[in-house]
Amino acid sequence: MTRSITINNFLLLADTVPLVDVRTPAEFDHGHIPGAFNLPLFSNEERIKVGTTYKQVSREEAILLGFDLVGPKWSGFIKRALEIAPGKKIAVHCWRGGMRSGAMAWALDLYGFEVYLIQGGYKKYRNWVHQQFENKYQLRILGGMTGSGKTRILHQLKAMGEQMIDLEDLAQHQGSSYGTMNKMVQPTQEQFENNLAHELSKLNIQLKIWVEDESITIGKRSVPNPFWYQMRDAPLINIKVDVNHRITSLAAEYGRLDKDFLVECTERIHKRLGPEQTKHAITAIRENRMEDFIRLVLVYYDKTYRAGLTKRNQARVFSLDIDDGSIGSQATQLLNFTNTIPVTEQALT
Repeated sequence: MTRSITINNFLLLADTVPLVDVRTPAEFDHGHIPGAFNLPLFSNEERIKVGTTYKQVSREEAILLGFDLVGPKWSGFIKRALEIAPGKKIAVHCWRGGMRSGAMAWALDLYGFEVYLIQGGYKKYRNWVHQQFENKYQLRILGGMTGSGKTRILHQLKAMGEQMIDLEDLAQHQGSSYGTMNKMVQPTQEQFENNLAHELSKLNIQLKIWVEDESITIGKRSVPNPFWYQMRDAPLINIKVDVNHRITSLAAEYGRLDKDFLVECTERIHKRLGPEQTKHAITAIRENRMEDFIRLVLVYYDKTYRAGLTKRNQARVFSLDIDDGSIGSQATQLLNFTNTIPVTEQALT
């Protein structure tokens, strides 16, 4: 049996009904619904052939070519679908809910699957993604200079029951010249947006949500404008941590990285560091004097952070000196402080 279902209704079932995306691997890699499985009706090359035939010959010839290309694959599709959904309940979509998903739904239904066919396909899902960024959220922005431990505190807040979005994890980048940490690979912009929307949809918008202070760009990915504007309007708690503690923490983190990677990243910011600072920083890297290296580059990053802080509405910026204690005590200190500050939810008015 095949049932037509909206994307909103499917998302209510997403935890129990596996989803297959029958678009090409290239389309899937560019952006897909989080958690979906790729079961492509056509390969990348086959889709080009079918599309060319559609445009240059006729719709009918394109359909016949499609049948020729897909014909030998049906058994494999069924076997893979059984691996994905052994309970024989499955959801299917393509780009616009057209022939590709319709054909797959027909075959799966014929075999005995209970099939949910998503109306409007991935295109309708992308509309849903953009709608998530238009929602009004009660954001609290956690700011602080590089090495203040903001990400660790955010995850501790989550462990304590607070709501949190980790933009750097979603973007797979830590926001600086060294942000990939020589191992992270950023998703496409479209996939970053899909992942962010997915995380936002799981939160209660009536309760506060913690987000780390970020530039609009995180590496090569951009925070969607509607959400970014809300971040800029939200109260910012600027935590202040002793500089020596920051240097020690960063030296331990970056000291594990490949030296050639650190040198390459440092050279990329040589115009902002200045020739002498860059030279000394690279020498410190090569000589494994990590605290000296960190101290040199922090001059630039601290200056940049202060400049960015001055561009915010100062009535919405609240500073807090964080004690050198356990991560749990720091998170508790932050929560206690946040409960004392006057907050007007500009984004909700």
